[in-house]
This record gives sequence, C-alpha cells and structure tokens, in this order.
Amino acid sequence: MENPFRPTAGATPPDLIGRGGVLDEFAYGLRIGSGAPGLLTIFTGARGIGKTVMLGAAEDLAVAGGWAVVSETATGGFLGRIGEAMCRLTNELGDGPTGRRVTGVSVAGFSVTTQLAPEEQVDWRARGAVLLRLLAERGTGLVITVDEIHAADRVELSQLAADVQHFIREGLPIGLIFAGLPAAVSDLLNEGVATFLRRADRIDLHAASIAEVERSFAETFAAGGVALDGELARVAAEGTGGYPFLIQLIGYYLWQEAEKVAGGLDAAAVGRAVTAGRRRNERVVIEAALSTTSGRDRDFLQAMAEDPGPSSTADIGRRTGMRPNAVGNYRTRLMDAGLIEPAGYGLVEFAIPGLREYMTAGPARK
Repeated sequence: MENPFRPTAGATPPDLIGRGGVLDEFAYGLRIGSGAPGLLTIFTGARGIGKTVMLGAAEDLAVAGGWAVVSETATGGFLGRIGEAMCRLTNELGDGPTGRRVTGVSVAGFSVTTQLAPEEQVDWRARGAVLLRLLAERGTGLVITVDEIHAADRVELSQLAADVQHFIREGLPIGLIFAGLPAAVSDLLNEGVATFLRRADRIDLHAASIAEVERSFAETFAAGGVALDGELARVAAEGTGGYPFLIQLIGYYLWQEAEKVAGGLDAAAVGRAVTAGRRRNERVVIEAALSTTSGRDRDFLQAMAEDPGPSSTADIGRRTGMRPNAVGNYRTRLMDAGLIEPAGYGLVEFAIPGLREYMTAGPARK
C-alpha cells in the first residue's frame, strides 16, 4: 500500500477527520434543488485548516449527484473565467445528446478580464440562465466554488452574488460555495459587499480532537499493515494539535519511517516524524504567512509569544510601546492576514499552530 497521506494544498486526505456531518446540508440541497440553504455556503478557518479540502469534498458530492461544477480561485478576473467555463458547458450540453451528463469543469489559467462592463454583465447572466435551464431539464444543476475569497475583488464578488441571487429568484438550480480566512470574510460581509451572502451557511472549521486523530492514525496504519502502538499513535496525534495540515504532514513522514524498517514503529521514529512535520509546517505555512509582515507586525507577534495562552491587547501595547490605536490597527492587520484571531474581549491568540513556538525560537530558526 502506497503512502495515503497527501500534505499538499487541497489534496484529499485519507480521512476527513472531525468533519462528519459538515456537508449534510449541502448534500440535502443537491437533492431538493434551487433555494436550499445548504447550496449557499462559506467555509472559514485558519490557514491549513482544510478549507480547500472541504471545497473539493463538496465538488465531489455535486459531481456524484450529477451536478456540473465550476471551480475557481478569487484572483483577478475570476468572474470572467467562471463565465467562460459556463459558456463551454452550455456548448457541450447544447451540442450533445439530451441525456449527456456533464461532470465538471476546473478552470485555470490567466484572464485579462478584471470586471465586467454593464452590457457584459447582462450577457453573462443571460448565458448563465441558458446553462441552468439546460441542466434543470436533466434534473441537475450547477455548483460554483470559489477559494481564497478574502482576496476577491469587491466588484467581481458583488456581481457574482447578484447574478446568483437572480438565478435563485428564477428557481434555477444553482449552488455557490466560498472559502476564505475568517476575519477577511467577516469584513467582506459586514462592509455590505454582496449583502445577499450574509444569508449563507457559514461553517467555521476548527481543529479535530486528538482522540479522533489518534483513531484515524491507528486505523490508517493498520489498513496498510503497519503496527502503530496505541501510545505512539497518541503521541503522533498530539504532535498534530488536531490541525489538518499537520495531520497530513506527520502522517506522511510517519509512513516514510514505516517504509524504512520491518515490523512496527518505535518512539524514535514517531519523534522524527513529528519533528519533520512541524519543520515543514514552519516552512510552507508559517514562513509564507509571515513573508508579508512588517517589523512592527513581528513586534506585536513577539509580544504575544511571551504569554502561554491568549494575550491581552493592553499587555501587547505595554510590551511594544504602541499606543492603543496602533495596537488596534496592527491587531486588525494580523487578523486579516490570518495570523491571529480574537479570543474574548480584549484578547487575541495565534491562529496558526506552531506560530508561538516559531516566534520564541532563536534567530537561526527565523
């Protein structure tokens, strides 16, 4: 059995740990069609918490139910690319036999279109309605997924939401699922951008329980014929903190360790896997997230790292010498970047597992 763990952005893991029931409303919506609440969903959560994976799982459900899927990322011109994909689907349906089943379109590449002119908006909506009616005749519909919504152009997002709302009013079979960082998504909705989206089913993804991760590790390795002692499975699970990306990383390295030796894994092998997983998490998640921060941003984070748990903004101001308004500004900046999150009145905490330890490490690590 080959290594089942795939610690790459968006890759489907062997087990969606702690996500049981999350897509039940969406699956029900696919069955009853237009207007179902679950067909309008927003996934939020920290970096690496599995937002893109959940988009993929929703897409798989839609395809299995016979629905067409258009998958996009909210970089510039995403609305134009969605429109292009819908045109291709319309042509395929229109030219093919009545019973033909369209399973999905994944859109990639570069588009110079950043937003649609008024006349193009009308045309985009008209073409979309044609596609949705063709799909409705076949008893299915269209699901559009958009990742990284926190980076979306507000104009494009508003246009997409307005058109989807129009399709729903017409009773056409449409689903829209977004994913993005919590603070930025909240700002998008609170600013009044695409007010229609406030009615979306917002699902905040959190870490899985250590017990669930332990069970998953034990079952996955047993299925591969690898002996993983219960206590060692617990140690490996604790090393992940329940964080989905770390679950994949540590599982991946643990499987590599198992391939090197005959028989079961020992404590040393588990220790090496946990260390390797955490170091890679630092490189690909933490360092990437910190790459756009300023010196004062780092000062804020360094001040937080002095606490074993949530930090008060008053303490952060005292430690950094920042005035209250400056503390508030940097708090907002770091929340928008997905590095910290609120933890109660006047409190903040790190949003990415391992970030506290990274900030307290020696200069060589940073």
